[in-house]
Amino acid sequence: MKGIAAATFLCGTVLMAQTGNEPAGFHYWTRAQLNQTADALAPQMDEHKFKTEILASAGKTRFQITHREAGGESELHDNLSDVVFVQSGHATLTYGGTMVGAKTTAPGEVRGTGIDGGITQLLSPGDVVVIPSKLPHLITPDPGGKFNYFVVKVADQ
Repeated sequence: MKGIAAATFLCGTVLMAQTGNEPAGFHYWTRAQLNQTADALAPQMDEHKFKTEILASAGKTRFQITHREAGGESELHDNLSDVVFVQSGHATLTYGGTMVGAKTTAPGEVRGTGIDGGITQLLSPGDVVVIPSKLPHLITPDPGGKFNYFVVKVADQ
C-alpha cells in the first residue's frame, strides 16, 4: 500500500513539475504521464470502479484525469461542459435521453442509475468529445477493459 501511495505521489509530482521558466498557470502533460497517473488511480477506485483526480485549475476551468473499469452512474452538470480526450481503452458513451433515478448529489450535479432513450457513440484512443452542460451522459468501458481519459471541465459563462 505504501508503494502505491508513493507511486501516486511521484506521478502527481512529475505531472505538476515546472522548470521555473513557465508562466504562472502553464501546464504540460505527456500522454505517457497522463496514462501512468490514470493507471495509478486504479487501486483507489470507488464501488463504481471509477476514480478521477484534478490535475490543475485555471479560474473556473478544471483539468482532470480519470480511470474507469466499469459503467458507473449517469450524470448531468447544470453549468459545466466536459471536453473528453480519450487516452487509452475503449468505451461506449451514452448521451441525451432521460436520466433514470436522477438525484442531485451536489450543487449543479445530478447523478442517476442509467439513461433511457439515449444515443450511443463508441470511444477509442485519440477521440475527443464535447458534452455540453445539461446533457445527460454515461461512459461505459468495454467489459473487462480499462478506460483512461483526460477531461477539461469548462464553466458556462
